[in-house]
Amino acid sequence: MSLSEGAGRGIAVLGSTGSIGTQTLDVARERGWRVTALAAGRNVELLAAQVREFRPELVSVDAGVLAQARGALPGVRVIADPAEVAATPTGVVVNAMSGLIGLSPTRAALEAGQAVALATKEAMVTAAHLMWEAASLGGGRVVPVDSEHTGVFQCLTGEDMADVAEVILTASGGPFREGPADLSGVTPAEALRHPSWSMGPKVTIDSATLMNKGLEVMECASLYGLPLSQVGVVVHPQSLIHAAVRFRDGSLKAQFGPTDMRLPIAYAVDAAPTGMTRPGDVRGARRGREVGTHLGWPMRGTWEFREPDLDRFPCLGLAYRAGEAGGLLPVALNAADEVAVDAFLAGQIGFTDIPRLLERVLDDTPAGTLTWDTLAETDAWARTRAQELAANGGRA
Repeated sequence: MSLSEGAGRGIAVLGSTGSIGTQTLDVARERGWRVTALAAGRNVELLAAQVREFRPELVSVDAGVLAQARGALPGVRVIADPAEVAATPTGVVVNAMSGLIGLSPTRAALEAGQAVALATKEAMVTAAHLMWEAASLGGGRVVPVDSEHTGVFQCLTGEDMADVAEVILTASGGPFREGPADLSGVTPAEALRHPSWSMGPKVTIDSATLMNKGLEVMECASLYGLPLSQVGVVVHPQSLIHAAVRFRDGSLKAQFGPTDMRLPIAYAVDAAPTGMTRPGDVRGARRGREVGTHLGWPMRGTWEFREPDLDRFPCLGLAYRAGEAGGLLPVALNAADEVAVDAFLAGQIGFTDIPRLLERVLDDTPAGTLTWDTLAETDAWARTRAQELAANGGRA
């Protein structure tokens, strides 16, 4: 993509006041992209600053602050439905809304034929075939924003999926990759002390249990149409290799580079207009100008690779179990994990109670076919069941 093609590109940013959203706007500022719409939650002050700078035509906020936002943003159309923002025509929709709240806007964008740069992992973890049905129905396209999945996308560009033997995602290993061997006594403060990143509490605890990588494994399989057995995980503490693909002839392709989320964001937005309409329909993007000052990034240092310890971190194995079973189990696992993490942070359960609680929820999850209705029903049921278990130390 030439500079002239990239300049002036229209984007809508959902979750504009969060980490990925603000970094997307950093790239928009550098690249000269036109921001046509923003969707935020309750941070009206930051949203107002974004509106003043980027002058979008449409904005959505949480319904609870709708009146406040309309008062703070005169002359701008302000609504309370991010799905309407997602469906409004633009060049690319960047969906960085975390949680199930991001599903409806993703569906709306795909059914409206939009190109979606997707940072909402729950869309492909809990509702993959429903999302691909929406894309098929409306002609929407998907490219992932997550650094690992964008790395896979880049490795697969120009390749035949039939030649792929394995996709490999890297994990930092979290705060307990070096020990202790017994994790039963670790505290929330210790689990929140990530050695590499500064993230929100949910993602940080998921990194400590390796559940975050388990969710990425399920997402990867859904994005690229692979069985779970073809998605591997390796612990790479330096976090410089983001993903690799092993081919049937034994060769490997890896994507590596600086740990700056603006790079996968820029690539995903460039690639989204010709992105995937079905799992594994990978097409590349010609790169625009550099982001930040990484052209002089040195290839130096020691890179390590280790097998994940499933005995110490059973959440990763539970994610494989849920992904292989499919149906409603990924929905239940995702919901129960949110409850379990909150319970651990509140001191209600211990660190090693998290996987025990999740396993009980998976054991109890009723069989059924995934639809939009059963997704919502299962999410609600799993949260209630997980809260019951948490109230009894994760062992009820």
